[in-house]
Amino acid sequence: MKILDALTPETIIADLKSRDKMGLLEEMATPVARIANIEVDEIVRVLHERERLGSTGIGGGIGIPHGKLKNLDNLLLGFGISRQGVDFESMDNRPTHIFFLLITPENSTGLHLKVLARISRILKNEPFKERLMEATSAEELYAILGEEDEDF
Repeated sequence: MKILDALTPETIIADLKSRDKMGLLEEMATPVARIANIEVDEIVRVLHERERLGSTGIGGGIGIPHGKLKNLDNLLLGFGISRQGVDFESMDNRPTHIFFLLITPENSTGLHLKVLARISRILKNEPFKERLMEATSAEELYAILGEEDEDF
């Protein structure tokens, strides 16, 4: 599955404003909830439950908050850039700047793991991460993500 199969420009935030983990989860969940016609609190609850098991800040400036939701038909994906960085309790204890938010149906473990793996792999490319950080709009981020998604 390609990332752009689930990501839309409406769920991309080019300049996240939140300074803490909980604020960031809510900020990223808001456009995803709107597109999917789900309560923001429902998504935030699932993400927060997952974060209690261990941070989804994987280091290298990357965070992939994710969770599974009952009564969901399709994968939901959001993306955001924090210019100032957020203390996301990452493994490397450094600020997190690049975020993918992933919500999958409760019974789709294979899909969930497949998308997490794809996101993790493309974000190992440092020049790609630099291009993302230099982008200034959701449309520009969407185009860059699409190029990398095709090349991968």
